[in-house]
Amino acid sequence: MPGMTAAVSGRAPAGGRMLAERGPAVLLQAELRNFTRLSEVLDPERVLQLASAFFTLAAASVKAQNGEICSVQNDGVVAAFRGARPAQCAASGLAAAQALLRDFAPMGERWQADFGLPAALAIGLHCGETLFGMAGPKGGEQYVAFGHSIGIAERLVHRARAGEIVLSADAVKALGPAAADLGAKALPPLEFGRGPALPIYGIVLETRLDFT
Repeated sequence: MPGMTAAVSGRAPAGGRMLAERGPAVLLQAELRNFTRLSEVLDPERVLQLASAFFTLAAASVKAQNGEICSVQNDGVVAAFRGARPAQCAASGLAAAQALLRDFAPMGERWQADFGLPAALAIGLHCGETLFGMAGPKGGEQYVAFGHSIGIAERLVHRARAGEIVLSADAVKALGPAAADLGAKALPPLEFGRGPALPIYGIVLETRLDFT
């Protein structure tokens, strides 16, 4: 059950913002699928090269939409879009998610051609109040994002299958009229064990990939 979850990065975001801030943000969490298998069979140096290529691609997609990377966690990234109207932040987050799926596709194809194993992305999008700032032991402070919203984004990406985007109802609401053009389908809601279940929606593939 997500609670006060934190996403941690080893550096401050672009622009050097270090003061504690709490406010609405659109959160994007992207996760590589099948990368664990790749990491088990390839040389360690090659695994790190592939991971770095993905992280570089993700950072470029996020930066192009004026977002910031909040954390790099294993085979996934968390990014935030904030500082503008909710509809604009949601549109930026969605554009970054769609660009990342599109631009990763040829990379995943190369990995399969080179190593014989498929790879794809799954993405979750949520809009919610989040705390940003620097925290950590003295001399080792890191840029962090805290909040229940981080946990929701994590649950969303875990619900998404390879090649799909799953959005919370709050993200859909933030998108406003633009959400009508997504073709998103209602999915079984997320159960948290406290409070009402969270409605969610998926931009799903007609023919789903054969791995999750």
